[in-house]
Amino acid sequence: MAGWLSAALALLLVAASLAAYARYRGIWNSIHRVAINGLGPQPPQYTSALNILLIGSDSRAGARRSFGPGIQGQRSDTIMILHIAPGHQRATVLSIPRDSMVPYLPCAPEPGFAGQQAGSGEERINATFATGGPGCLWKTVEHETGIHIDHFIQLSFTGFEHIINDIGGVNICLPEPINDPASGLRLTAGLHHVMGAQALAFWRERHIGTGSDLQRIRRDQYLMAALLQAAAQGDILGSPTRLYSIVVDAATAMTTDTGLDLSTVLRIAASLRGLSSRSVQFVQAPEVPYPPDAQAEVMFEQPAAGALFSAIAHDTALPGPARGGRPRGRPRSPSSRAPSGPAPSTAAPSSPAQAKSAPVSGLSRTYGGIQGSAGACGDRAAFAGGDVPGGFTGG
Repeated sequence: MAGWLSAALALLLVAASLAAYARYRGIWNSIHRVAINGLGPQPPQYTSALNILLIGSDSRAGARRSFGPGIQGQRSDTIMILHIAPGHQRATVLSIPRDSMVPYLPCAPEPGFAGQQAGSGEERINATFATGGPGCLWKTVEHETGIHIDHFIQLSFTGFEHIINDIGGVNICLPEPINDPASGLRLTAGLHHVMGAQALAFWRERHIGTGSDLQRIRRDQYLMAALLQAAAQGDILGSPTRLYSIVVDAATAMTTDTGLDLSTVLRIAASLRGLSSRSVQFVQAPEVPYPPDAQAEVMFEQPAAGALFSAIAHDTALPGPARGGRPRGRPRSPSSRAPSGPAPSTAAPSSPAQAKSAPVSGLSRTYGGIQGSAGACGDRAAFAGGDVPGGFTGG
């Protein structure tokens, strides 16, 4: 769900004045924290970039009846990596489809989660969270991408809905109407200003277009971009009252690792205050169908996935399309599936020249991505018909 939102809202804490520090610290201390252990050897940190695993939980605890409060447990409805580049002048948000197939890794039990044993087969990546908790998902993401994860932030359904209301809603622009009796979401084509309930229904919408999770990710990237734009236009940082409401609602619906302390968040937020929506790039892990399981939509595609993961791990320019639509650069693993270890040490660390993003048009064709300043009005592929190889038409 809205994992990226939870990170952005946590970073807004910098707006609190020093006089109000104790007040915000009390709220921060109310956030549920989990000690992450048993990750094993982690991928190396090649740069000073910060990578945060963002988890949108579909837990129905406290949810409205229309979202099925009787459904037990929780799954990672959305999985993303927020990559904040050194210098905090740009950011990349990598979406990982929840049906991506990954190996069973051994994960110790966590509070509320049973843990899991290593196995010879594969499972959907959202199942690693359902059985092993955030630590197991963290371990699996690192294992499959080679990207060093520094922290995780998890947000629930109710937190997302309340925070959208606190912000004052967001604008979404639709190239086609949505009329879904299952969710109750009914919107005409064109521009709409939606509040929490409609934004949540849009975020989780799976009954339009092809109904695929890949298409849903496309739409959700536009919603996240709209959130960025709303935060900037609404001057959230300049309104202590609105900011306080947002932080309270975020804290009550958020879970983080014990290593993410308030001083770290404030330091990051201070650096990100000048980050524009055009400096944020959304991309998606390249995927292909998974033949052994008709119900599993995707698995990581090579060499495209390896090249993208390596670029994020090393904070180099994201590889654009080469001939045939494949990205430039070699995969990090010779195997046909996602690499299972850290990115190769032969790749050079980033330099200021390397740190510049590749053209958005190239990234869109290869990784289904948009800039944070984009809107969805012209992108019919995200709402109807089949999934179009190459991703978005809008950028």
